[in-house]
Order: sequence, then structure tokens, then C-alpha cells
Amino acid sequence: MDRMVLEAPAFANVPTLNKEDVMAERNADQIADWNSQSGERWVAHQARLDAMVSVFGQAAIDAAAPAEGELVLDVGCGAGASSIALAARVGVEGQVLGVDISEALIGRARALAPQDLRVMFEVADASSAELPGGAFDILFSRFGVMFFDDPTGAFTHMRRALRPGGRVAFVCWRGAAENDWMRLPMGALKGIVPTSALPDPEAPGPFSFGDRGRVARILTAAGFTDIAIAPFDASVPFGEGETRDAAIDDAVKMTLEVGPLSRALADQPDDVHTRASAAARAAFAGLPGERSVMIDSAAWIVMARNPAG
Repeated sequence: MDRMVLEAPAFANVPTLNKEDVMAERNADQIADWNSQSGERWVAHQARLDAMVSVFGQAAIDAAAPAEGELVLDVGCGAGASSIALAARVGVEGQVLGVDISEALIGRARALAPQDLRVMFEVADASSAELPGGAFDILFSRFGVMFFDDPTGAFTHMRRALRPGGRVAFVCWRGAAENDWMRLPMGALKGIVPTSALPDPEAPGPFSFGDRGRVARILTAAGFTDIAIAPFDASVPFGEGETRDAAIDDAVKMTLEVGPLSRALADQPDDVHTRASAAARAAFAGLPGERSVMIDSAAWIVMARNPAG
């Protein structure tokens, strides 16, 4: 198969939101959420959030080992940080296509992308977008593949866009109990907000790929081989400030605006907000850091390959 360069016309048929009925049928809840509050919050805090997870994205990029001239599909690219980093690795002979279901985040990605990099961004659902078959060397994602309603179907569909022998590299969160940005704030709510039923651990969401065995089963069923799943842990700054107290206050503010507390407290009265904020502050105060609040975060680095023939 001849090498193809993915210029803009090659993606003329990539569906955008509201253009294809399938976009409204698959992953509908996630599409609605990321085109409202979640997308808006990420854009508002984009620089901070991208900085927090950059170490995980870099680890996944290093595992993927993109070479000059390769073509990369970046799934759930958000505001484009990972796509831009990948484009720098593949150089002028390669190209990166970043896709995301959030119009706001794709708009931000286009604004941030340097003009001299070969990177494109499209609003599209990678699980159903009409991507060119066998075109990409790498299917990549930084925390963007845990939200599909039908993950096996999504990976089966995306595998068709990989060339024979092409590779998958992505990073996803491990379990909620291993990630302080979720564990500590939600633990602080005990006794303040009524405990709701535990969600299905395999329901679309940040921790739906927490079970290594499930990830392997999904990729195997989707037709991938040479699957390797390795733990990757890092301590990252969740709150920052000129003083220790200011950093703790900043951590509480972040979790109330973009973290798990923002959803849990959405319909709660002011007195509950006040008590929850105080409890979250006490939880963050127990973490290390001087002008920051360092949180432990746990992920999987996942690699796989499209069979050669």
C-alpha cells in the first residue's frame, strides 16, 4: 500500500456533531456532557489540567515511540496538547489528526496549535467517524478512550483505520481508590452528602478501564494482538499557591470546579457546600507539598498491535 499524506481534503467526510444520526445515538450522554459543562470547565482550566496530566501523556507517547513520517490518530484529543506533542515527533513528513466530541475543546486546540506543525483537529466521535481505512501508523489516546458506550465496537471500528501492523498506545486511569483526586474529595463527603448507589465500574467514565483484565478482553475482542498493559504512577500538583494554605485553598477550588465534588454537590444547599469544602480542605491538608498539594495518581500504559495480515 502506498503511503498517503493526510491533507485536509482527506477528512472531508469525517462527521461533525449533529451531521450524522449515529452521533446522536452512540455515546449520547458523553457528547451532551462534553459539549456543555465538562467541555466548558476543561477550556476554562485548560492550562492547569493539561499540565497536571502531561507526565502521563508523555509516558504514553514514549511508549508509542512515534517516528518521523508516521501518521497518528489522537482519540479524545481534548485541547490538543498530546496531538501537538505527537506532531513534533513525526515531523514535516508525518501528520497527526486529533478528534474529540467537544466543539469547545477542538476550538481551543485549533487556537493553540503552532502553524508550523502538521496537525489537524476535527469534531468527531472516533467510534463512528468515517476515517480513511488503513491510513494510520498509530492509534493514540491520553485519557480519551474510557467513555465509549460500546468500547469493543469502538476499538473494532478504530482498528480499521490502522495500517496492518500499526500500533495502539494509550493511557487510562486505574481504579478510583488509587487516584487521590477522586478518592480524597469523595471520601470527604461521607456523612455530609447521602451516599448514592455505587456506579457500575464498567459504565463509561474515567475509571471504566481500571480493570486490566477488562482492557485486555476489549482489545482482544476488537482484533488486536501483542497487548501489553503496564502500571504508571505519578505524583502531580493539584493545588498551587504562594503559601501552603493558599495551595490547599486552590486544591479545594479546583475540585469544586472541575473535580468530582462539582457533580456530587450540584444540587446541594449552601450549608452542604460549606461543610463539604471544609472536609475536602482537611483531606488535602494531609498531603505533601509546600507551595503545592501533591496528589498520587495511577494509570495504565496500554500497547497493542493491529495484525499484519
